[in-house]
Amino acid sequence: MKLRHLLILSLSSLVLVSCVRRVSTNQSNESPIAMNASVPVSSTQVQPLDRSLQSQESTVMKSSMFVSGEHSTQGAVHITNKDGKFFLELEQSFKTSESGPDLVVILHRSDNVINSTKPPSYPLKKEDYIILAPLQKYSGAQTYAISNEINLADYKSVAIWCRKFNATFGTANLSQ
Repeated sequence: MKLRHLLILSLSSLVLVSCVRRVSTNQSNESPIAMNASVPVSSTQVQPLDRSLQSQESTVMKSSMFVSGEHSTQGAVHITNKDGKFFLELEQSFKTSESGPDLVVILHRSDNVINSTKPPSYPLKKEDYIILAPLQKYSGAQTYAISNEINLADYKSVAIWCRKFNATFGTANLSQ
């Protein structure tokens, strides 16, 4: 068993030394970006710097501020597009009550969820919303992926909703 481990370690060392030699002999043929790499990189694999920065940027598609429903809820929310994928982002300013046992983030068809329901509990009808995910935390920045199967044009609001008691904690009308 020890001999097997020694053989594997020796082969790994040889491969590593071979890679280092290739890098040192090929550095003059590589782009400046690849010079510090431990494995040779062909110039066709190196992306221009501006393209890689662009792919990290997100575009805000819709945004709004939360208004309180049954419990105090505040802060900004955005729908963003990054590399063709949509995300719902709650900003650092987001905060809601910690009294909900089963809070979820939903998209709702109404542009005025609070007025489309009856107080005091603002209950929602199943066909009017889609659940994105359980709320990650009661305050602060957080991000939720939106499935490509969801047609965002069908939904006009975001809400923080307690599934267990069908209580709307707060909503945000998504404007452009």
